[in-house]
Amino acid sequence: MKEEHSPPVELDELLAAEFNYIAQTAAQANEDRARVSSFYLIAVGSLIAALFSTQLFDPDKFTQTVNLMFSGIFALLTVFGASTVMQLAQLRSAWHESMLAMNQIKDFAVSQSPELASAFRWTTQTLPRKYKRGSVSYYRALEVAIIGGLMFGAAAYFFQQAFGPANLATWIVCALMGGLAAWVQLKIYKKLLT
Repeated sequence: MKEEHSPPVELDELLAAEFNYIAQTAAQANEDRARVSSFYLIAVGSLIAALFSTQLFDPDKFTQTVNLMFSGIFALLTVFGASTVMQLAQLRSAWHESMLAMNQIKDFAVSQSPELASAFRWTTQTLPRKYKRGSVSYYRALEVAIIGGLMFGAAAYFFQQAFGPANLATWIVCALMGGLAAWVQLKIYKKLLT
């Protein structure tokens, strides 16, 4: 009679260690998402506060050079926003890869002990998609994209202000440019995750 072969203890320890490592990488990806978006928000907020605390908001001091400088600064903040959105997408992707790796270990455990199948809520088939509009990651990207859009709208305002006074057309162009920048950043986020 053939003896049933169970996995050696070392294999159990190896799988447990691998599972713990993957869980830590998933948690780290979530922490990094919070850090990345918070850093961008703090950078934008600090710059805005610094600009409002200067004496540059005296209308007599707004030369063409100052307006162009502000336009450049706000355009740069828009680029940083797009970079932050890309980082958020990569961190969501890293989290998703960690979940797939955990599910691979769970699938192996279920193949060894089928009674474990009912113990796991997330399986490879039920794992949330990488791109999910209702996820915290998406909301963070949306927040950054909206702020990035505002920054681009401000860049457009100061650029136009450098060449003439503001009027209704200036505000319409700024709103359209800001909305377009936010939309493009969200499209980048989606493209990186689909």
